[in-house]
Amino acid sequence: MRFCVTANSTHTDDRRMLALGFRLAAIFGLSTMSMVVKLASESGIRLPEIMFWRQFMAIPVVLVWVLFSTGLSSLRTTRFGAHLRRSFLGATGMFFTFGSIVLLPLAEATTLGFTVPIFATILSAFFLREKVGLHRWAAVIVGFIGVMVVIQPGGGSFPLKGALVGLTAALMVGIISLQLRDLGKTEAPPTTVFYFSLLSSSMLLILHFAPLPGPIEAALAWGTTSHSPYQWMLIAGLGLCGGLGQIALTASLRYAPVSTVVGMDYTSLIWSTAYGWLIWSVLPGTSTWMGAPIIIASGLYIAWREHRLSIEKPREMTV
Repeated sequence: MRFCVTANSTHTDDRRMLALGFRLAAIFGLSTMSMVVKLASESGIRLPEIMFWRQFMAIPVVLVWVLFSTGLSSLRTTRFGAHLRRSFLGATGMFFTFGSIVLLPLAEATTLGFTVPIFATILSAFFLREKVGLHRWAAVIVGFIGVMVVIQPGGGSFPLKGALVGLTAALMVGIISLQLRDLGKTEAPPTTVFYFSLLSSSMLLILHFAPLPGPIEAALAWGTTSHSPYQWMLIAGLGLCGGLGQIALTASLRYAPVSTVVGMDYTSLIWSTAYGWLIWSVLPGTSTWMGAPIIIASGLYIAWREHRLSIEKPREMTV
C-alpha cells in the first residue's frame, strides 16, 4: 500500500512537470511570435495582413495536431454559431493585442497583457454572476494600482494610445476566456483552435476584398507590393510560432489545471525583455520594473484564490 502511494505521487509529479514544460515552451513560442509581429510590422507588412497570415499559416499545423490527437471526426460540430462569434471576438482581440505590440516596446505590451486575470474576474462577476469575494476584489484593486504605476498617467513617458490599446486587448482576452469556458463544455480544444484559425482568416480575407467605407478601408487595407524573402520568412514564422505555441498551451492543460501552470505565463516578460534588448536595444523603464511585480502578484493571487475555492466547493457540497 505504501509503495502504491509513492508510485501515484511520482506519477502525479511527472505529469505536473510535463505540464509545466509544455507551458514554458508555449510561452516561449508565443513570445517569439510577438517579436516576429513587431519585426513584420517594421518591415512594412500591415497589421490586418499580419493577422491573416498568423491564422492562415497555423491551419496546417493545427490540422496535423487534430489528426494525431482527437481525429478529423472531432471537427464535426453543432455549435458553428458559437465558433463564429468566438472567431469574430478573437480576431478583434488579436487586432488590439498585435496593435499594442506594434505601438509599445515588447516588455511594456507584455506587462499590460498580465491584466487579463483582473478583467476576467470583473467580467465573471458582472456577466456570469459568479460570487467574487473580498480577497479577489482586493487583488483586482491592487492590480490596477500596478497598471497606474506602469502607465503613470500625466507623466508623459508612457504612450497613452499604446496603453489604451494594450488594456483593451487584455479586456478582449478576458471576454474570450469566458466564451471559451462555455465552448469547452462541448468542444475539444483542437476543434476550437481549428475553427478559430479557419474562420478568422476567412473573415480577414473577405474584409480585404470587400468594398468598405473610407476610414475602415484605410485601417484594414493590406499592402499591394510583393513581399521580399525576408518578409515571407517572417510570415512563415508567424504561423509556425503561433500554431506550435497554441498547441503547447493547450497540451499543458491536459496534464495539470490552470492554477498549476499559470505562473509560467509570466516568463513571457523575460523573453520580451531579452528580445527588446537584443534586437531593439531597449530595456523596460523604471515604472515597468516597479509596476509589473504588482500586476503579476495580483494575477497569481486571483488564480490561487480560484484554485482554493474550487477545492472548498466540493467539500461544502458533501457536508
